[in-house]
Amino acid sequence: MNISVQQLLGKIEKELNEARNSSTTARLRERVQAMKSLCELILDEPADEKEVSSSISTYIAPALQPVQPASIGQPKRMEIDESANGESLFDF
Repeated sequence: MNISVQQLLGKIEKELNEARNSSTTARLRERVQAMKSLCELILDEPADEKEVSSSISTYIAPALQPVQPASIGQPKRMEIDESANGESLFDF
């Protein structure tokens, strides 16, 4: 049975949509594992430049949302009483 790259890409897209809508981490991991397996099927096929290039040109990738990096600020200095010995927890 010969499965086209287009069919595999369609299945990957379906799994991606299900992963985005997953309510639990376990379900998300299952969908990602399924996508990984489908990708491995594509990569294991012998490279046929003509077929691959035509498949890629007709495939429309879903819009990706940019990921915002978490802002990491400077830690706030702890205020020390006059009765304290120093800034460290180990200063006695």
